Amino acid sequence: MAVVAGIVIIFFPFVRALAERIRPRALDSTVRDELQALRDDLLAEVQQTRQEISDLSERVDFAERLLAKQRDADRLAPPGPR
Repeated sequence: MAVVAGIVIIFFPFVRALAERIRPRALDSTVRDELQALRDDLLAEVQQTRQEISDLSERVDFAERLLAKQRDADRLAPPGPR
């Protein structure tokens, strides 16, 4: 029993320090505002990137349609003299 009490007495400060370290802390208002600004900037950049990807996708679709139309025209053209 004395051994258990000794172990508890020795490890109690370590356990308390660990608990204090992993406990969530309140953020300072300036830090919170800065994080919110960074988050807003990041979301704006993600939205811009999505728009650019959408525009590029439309351009690729258009180019594919033009190429397909050109191939169809080549196949349907009357054979020329060789």
